[in-house]
Amino acid sequence: MQSSEAPLSPLPGSALGRALLAYGEARRTAAAEARRALSLNELDARALLFIGDNPGARPSHVRDHLGITSAGVTTLIDRLVQRGAVKRDLDAEDRRVNHITAIVDLDAPPWSELRAFDAAIEDAVTRMDPALADRVARVVDELVAHARR
Repeated sequence: MQSSEAPLSPLPGSALGRALLAYGEARRTAAAEARRALSLNELDARALLFIGDNPGARPSHVRDHLGITSAGVTTLIDRLVQRGAVKRDLDAEDRRVNHITAIVDLDAPPWSELRAFDAAIEDAVTRMDPALADRVARVVDELVAHARR
């Protein structure tokens, strides 16, 4: 028996719309596989990548980036410390302040898997004609801006 209801997320009619959806799905799948291989949940992975890009970040910076509570960021950082992925250092001038630094190399296996898909995309973009890459970027930016209105 067929349902008379329309699907919740119909495929776009355009090739570009389908390509953008396929890119998003491929990126989500790659990220999920990397997190699974590293036994990380999504929030822990996002925090680790943020800390890797912002060595010495304060827990409040991580909290604000992830949009979670202070208690949530404390628990998250505790998990990453126990995993041996990050370390806490007390601020030399204010011992109430912690600085969080990644102690795993996010550019080396197995941690590099968290960024492998994006690195492969960047590699493909560098192989494109720069003018075409710029046009594609402008089109995608315009589409995103329009969708947010």
